Amino acid sequence: MQSSNTQQSIDKQVVPCTEVGCQDQTEPSSRFVQFVSVTNPELDTSVSQSIRFSNQFTGRMELQGDAPTVMDYLDAHRGWFCRCAHPMTAEPVEDNGYILSLGRYGSFGFEVEPQIGLQLLPQDQGVYRIATIPIPIQNKLDHCYQVDFQAALQLVDTSDITPDISTTSQTVVEWDLELDVTIVFPKFILRLPHKVIQTTGDKLLQQIVRQISRRLTQKVQNDFHETYGIKRS
Repeated sequence: MQSSNTQQSIDKQVVPCTEVGCQDQTEPSSRFVQFVSVTNPELDTSVSQSIRFSNQFTGRMELQGDAPTVMDYLDAHRGWFCRCAHPMTAEPVEDNGYILSLGRYGSFGFEVEPQIGLQLLPQDQGVYRIATIPIPIQNKLDHCYQVDFQAALQLVDTSDITPDISTTSQTVVEWDLELDVTIVFPKFILRLPHKVIQTTGDKLLQQIVRQISRRLTQKVQNDFHETYGIKRS
């Protein structure tokens, strides 16, 4: 009886993929699905049939250049974003937009190859924002996932100005990220308690964010200094 109640509780939180047009686990490709940007009208993230995983992240990056130079570099993202995203792939779309393929992640035998559409908005009074944009629907598996990515970056000039000593220009880029991922799982995942799914998903999302942020930060730092011929101290 307790097992039945547990399964009913899980059913209230998630639904099988087949109920929203996704392939059943009996089909091999059902383990490899894509995230799709929020704004997909066919999946309402407010309903109880889906599970939402969230992560908030704060980061910083030091660049040896003054704020105007850093702003010029960030504004020219058509160059550095694709270079620094590697080994992820970043496909430019429309104005200031990219479709970013993150790689393959998973747990409990359920794996995804997430894609997300991002728009790098023009800076406004020194603040840069990155928002989610929709990506093309390529197959029926796309309807199982939604991503909402909202980030804000701002520049802090930390140049060291000392009398009789040459000025050392340095700018810190600080950012805050709020990320929500909503997933409708296939049937074989529903055997697990909701708490296990929620905890594992949150931890995996945190791991993905930290891993990508650390790698991207290092690549952007190196690319910035190489672009302007700056030797890092």
